[in-house]
Amino acid sequence: MKKMTFGKDTAMQEMILCKLGELVLKGLNRHAFEDRLLANLRRRLNACGGKFRVYSRQSTLYAEPQSENCDIEAAFNACRQVFGITSVSRAKPCEKDKDAILETAKEYLADTLRAAKSFKVEAKRADKSFPMTSIEISQYVGGYLHDAFPHLTVDVHNPELIVHIEIRDAAAYVHGPASAGAGGLPIGMGGRAVSLLSGGIDSPVSSYMMAKRGVSLEMVHFFSPPYTSEQAKEKVLSLAKLLTPWCGRLTVHIVPFTEIQEEIRRSCPEEYFTLIMRRFMMRMAELVAVRVGAKALVTGECLGQVASQTMEALRSSEDVCALPVLRPLIGMDKEEIVRIARRIGTFDTSILPYEDCCIVFTPRHPKTHPVIEEVREIEAALDVDALIARAMEQTEIVKVSY
Repeated sequence: MKKMTFGKDTAMQEMILCKLGELVLKGLNRHAFEDRLLANLRRRLNACGGKFRVYSRQSTLYAEPQSENCDIEAAFNACRQVFGITSVSRAKPCEKDKDAILETAKEYLADTLRAAKSFKVEAKRADKSFPMTSIEISQYVGGYLHDAFPHLTVDVHNPELIVHIEIRDAAAYVHGPASAGAGGLPIGMGGRAVSLLSGGIDSPVSSYMMAKRGVSLEMVHFFSPPYTSEQAKEKVLSLAKLLTPWCGRLTVHIVPFTEIQEEIRRSCPEEYFTLIMRRFMMRMAELVAVRVGAKALVTGECLGQVASQTMEALRSSEDVCALPVLRPLIGMDKEEIVRIARRIGTFDTSILPYEDCCIVFTPRHPKTHPVIEEVREIEAALDVDALIARAMEQTEIVKVSY
């Protein structure tokens, strides 16, 4: 392995360390997960100015700036949103020498050390050829840091600040506490699915949760002018854009739904409006899935949250699909969903007062426990194939990138 060297200018070059999540548990196919994660991370860092060298060693990814115009803060935030990474640290590399490590810790973490009241040093020695043990490194650096910053007290059980030192093959790395990463699996390793994206709170969260399992997504949105406004469509595209830091580039298939809803209102009993509308949505989402090679559908349904989300109603909408329907929110309550929506940045857009097609012709007393045979019989009054064909022909496709 090529040894990393540090001159006067490069010794203080800050970089980013990304620790891998559950993919370290993979077996013979682990290299495929790591390769995909590296590709995803490189793609994200392309938007952070300059050029970063991204590579993997010892279950850690390294993002090393290669030019002065690299935005290390933007890169750090980008790394935190890449699925497959469990923690992210801004770190300073130095020579694998005890005095170089000490001086790097004193200089790099000086402001943080001055602001803290208590600290400890934690060292990890991945390079076992280093002449000091992890405990000896911690004691050596900790003792001198205490002398250099005498206001600090040593607290090995509950310190305000932990100084981390990692002795690895190429260099030693000094950093403060790590920040949580996105976790999960690299996008693209879980296959491809089509997610039904409305303008509400739930569907963006369900999309995020499936992306966290490594699923690459295509989005479908159903648009019903003049009953829904142009602002409602723009709201959905905004939600898709807010998801791109997590999900990567997205394609949104905007399917016109007005004719179908009006025909359902003319031909079907009112209490069945929502049930039959959902069946049309699932059919068309599956057609999109077939076109793009997706293997599943994703919805934001949560058991019992609304009348159309009883077990019988969910079974009714699933009845028209051959592909599996994934419902990552199925057992969650609204508070949990809202908490995730706030964390991923979609909540404020989701609550904008531009309603989607799901509220058009909402029945006063919806059927909550339908019998599938009855739903099929009522639906037989519609020319399902023709209605779907016309809607699919007029589908608008919008590309959304980070």
